Parts: sequence; structure tokens; C-alpha cells
Amino acid sequence: MTSSKSNLSLGTNSAPPGSPPTSGPAVLQQTVTMRRPVPRHVAIIMDGNGRWATRRGLPRLAGHQAGTENIRRITYKAAELGVKYLTLWAFSTENWRRPREEVEGILQILSEAIVRETGELHRNGAQLRHIGSLEGLDPQLQRQIHDAIELTKNNDRIVLTIAFNYGGRAELIQAIRRMIADGIRPDQVTEELVESYLYTAGMPEPDLIIRTSGELRTSNFLLWQAVYSEYYFTSTLWPDFSPEELEQAIIDYQQRERRFGGLDASPPSGSAG
Repeated sequence: MTSSKSNLSLGTNSAPPGSPPTSGPAVLQQTVTMRRPVPRHVAIIMDGNGRWATRRGLPRLAGHQAGTENIRRITYKAAELGVKYLTLWAFSTENWRRPREEVEGILQILSEAIVRETGELHRNGAQLRHIGSLEGLDPQLQRQIHDAIELTKNNDRIVLTIAFNYGGRAELIQAIRRMIADGIRPDQVTEELVESYLYTAGMPEPDLIIRTSGELRTSNFLLWQAVYSEYYFTSTLWPDFSPEELEQAIIDYQQRERRFGGLDASPPSGSAG
């Protein structure tokens, strides 16, 4: 039997209560080294906004606002460390089940963030992309997303992809439907063909996936793309996830040996990562 393709790590605040910290900003003794590969593509499941607000006696939307404001500093730190692709999961296809007031508030926060942040991100060389479906979103919000993508399309310091109204299963279903509509025969289906129909077509697979808030599951995120990803879990809530902890996650990644199911560290043929 081969070993599991995706490796897991418990991050900064995962130790049992009372244990001395072994990583994180308070004890950050190592630094990212260029002698080891920096992950080309980092993806983050930004979890814990609501709990962050609840613990402070604030409405849940205050947590979503704080989480949105954290995107800027994490993006800049990722670019500084040499990450070329950063994908942030902001809203899942399942999140529509939340109370209507919360959903409408999240959509409003996204709209305001696009207006407020796009210019600065553009000046700092970030290229903005979106994965997921825009169906059902307010036409004005759709235009804002398209305009931000168009404005920044030639930037190349870092590609910042926002996964909004995104779900891994929904992505695969739309890919299958499009292949059928295009008349693809069963014998023509290859991994490379499937990848060309995904939202992430043309992007490398994520090398490192980070999940905040202490949850230890992938929750329908990048199901196809994450097959060889390394995982880093931390109990830090997303609004508190700092640039220093991002650096710690990358240090942790650099200490791993990636064998892609084989005996050496060569990526599998056909892998985009």
C-alpha cells in the first residue's frame, strides 16, 4: 500500500492545554529559508470569524469584517515570503444556509472590500482572481468582481484568488457538465482534460493548505487540486491569524519531505504544482 498523499500538521495552538508552546509568534526562532522550497501556492480556509466575534461579545458580522481586513496583511506577507499564488476561501456554496441577515451582511462586506482594497492591491502588484460561481449574486457585485479582475490582470507579484460561492463538489459537477456539453467522449477524458475544465485551470495545485480555527477537516475545498497538498491546522481564529503565523506554517512546510506517493521528492508527471 502507498502512503497517504496529503500530509497533516497541527499548528501553533494545537498543543494540549498547559503545554509550553512549540511554535508560533511567541517562540518563532526559525525563519523561512530560501535553501528549501517555498510553497508556490498556499491556500487558506479562513475559518473562525463568527467565533472571534462571539468571544468578544460582538455581532457575527463584526467577525467577518475583521476577517476581511486580515486579507491584506496576509497577502503582503505571502508575497514577501515568495509565495506566487494565494487562494483564500471566503464563502462556500454551503454558506447560503446561514441566516439571511448574515449572508446579506457578508455580501455587503465583500462589496465594500473590493472598492476599498482593489486599488492598493493593484499598486502592490497583486493580480486578483475569483473561483466559484457568480450566479445569484447581485449584478453590481458581479461587475465589481469583474472590474477588479480586469484592472489587475497584468500584475505578477502574487496571484490572489478569492474562492467565493465555491464548493469542490460543485466545481467538479460543473466541469463534468461542460465536458458533456462539449461532446467529450469517455476515452478522451484524462486528468489534464479535467483540470482544464476546473475553475482553477492554469493555476498550480496548492502546495500548502492552511485551516484556521481548530477544525480538522477539508470541508469540500479544492477536492481535486489538493490530492498532494500538505496541510497545516491551527486553532488560531482567522482574524487573529498573523503574518508571523503564516511564516511559521511555511517553516513547518519546509521541514517536510514531499514524495508524491513515491520514494523521492519528484512531483508526479502532469502535476501543475
